[in-house]
Amino acid sequence: MGRYGRYDDDGYRYGYYSYRKKIKATGGIKAQSKRGAFGETWWAKRWIGTLESFNIGERLNRGKSYARSGQVLSIDITKGQVKSRVQGSFNDPYKITIKLKELDASNWGKITSALGSQAIFAAKLMAGEMPQEIEQVFQSNSLSLFPEKLRDLETDCSCPDWSNPCKHIAAVYFLLAEEFDRDPFLLFKLRGLEREELIAALGKFTRSATEAADESVAETALPPEPLTAEANSFWQGGVFPENIFGEVRIPPVNAALITRLGNFPFWRGEEAFSEAMDSIYSKASTEGLKVF
Repeated sequence: MGRYGRYDDDGYRYGYYSYRKKIKATGGIKAQSKRGAFGETWWAKRWIGTLESFNIGERLNRGKSYARSGQVLSIDITKGQVKSRVQGSFNDPYKITIKLKELDASNWGKITSALGSQAIFAAKLMAGEMPQEIEQVFQSNSLSLFPEKLRDLETDCSCPDWSNPCKHIAAVYFLLAEEFDRDPFLLFKLRGLEREELIAALGKFTRSATEAADESVAETALPPEPLTAEANSFWQGGVFPENIFGEVRIPPVNAALITRLGNFPFWRGEEAFSEAMDSIYSKASTEGLKVF
């Protein structure tokens, strides 16, 4: 371990900065991205693009290495705040806090009112998709869903690096991008609104439209067909159709439900869960068809 007259990597000792090799973490959160860019959806890419626009420099690239090697041990997301622990070169993991300014109730009222007034926004959000036009809704109210300036993010790390953000914070940024892929509602949470609160606010608009449609259907509904009074006919039942099971075939998409539900939050496995299950479902479908 050599000493240097300036900061270099993670270590700090006796008032001099020194190089220390990071301790390999076990059971940490590993990025699903093995190379190249992080984030698959437009909103995850927007998050990373915003951070890159702040000219953080090489720390972002070193953060990628930490995210992919599983050095981040935990990430806890609450309203307006992220708490994390990242393993560096010391035995005790570094403690990280990332804060994003929350919007107050008045501003959220404006946003949910604008979103709820257009059915396409409510439909996409309730399906777990972030409409790209949503940024225009925020901008029209002089607000922003994503951080616009570096100072919009208040960050802190217990490591001795005076750079802010350091590579440990950058690693958390990248893992958050992948988590936004899985759950776009976390972006709203960081701005101070829980998923359930957003759904409830949007539901007020969709319920009123649904209730009006139900009333229209109720007016034209036919009375139910009465049951037969003949006991023999009732218990005899009918003839089963030849295609009672419908079309039996291997599904065109493997593990469709798992694909729709998405990955586990902050996955720690060596292999992506959805990819592993895709192979299992493919083999099970073939065997199931043989059994049938």
